[in-house]
Amino acid sequence: MDDLIKQITEKTGISMDQAKGAIEQVMNFLGDKLPGPIASQVKGFLGDDDGGDDGGDEGGGLMGKLGGLLGN
Repeated sequence: MDDLIKQITEKTGISMDQAKGAIEQVMNFLGDKLPGPIASQVKGFLGDDDGGDDGGDEGGGLMGKLGGLLGN
């Protein structure tokens, strides 16, 4: 998630705290709108990088796609 925060701050000029808050809001929104198992997977991909199973290549791919939305 640190890479995503960095990309957001670079592209938008907002502070790291604001970027982290925005990501948390998106995660909460998706958690409310998506079915439970899918929401859990998305939160796992975007969650803190704790070295768990959810931080593999798939997570990097998702981060890359999200970065692409920011014009990366």
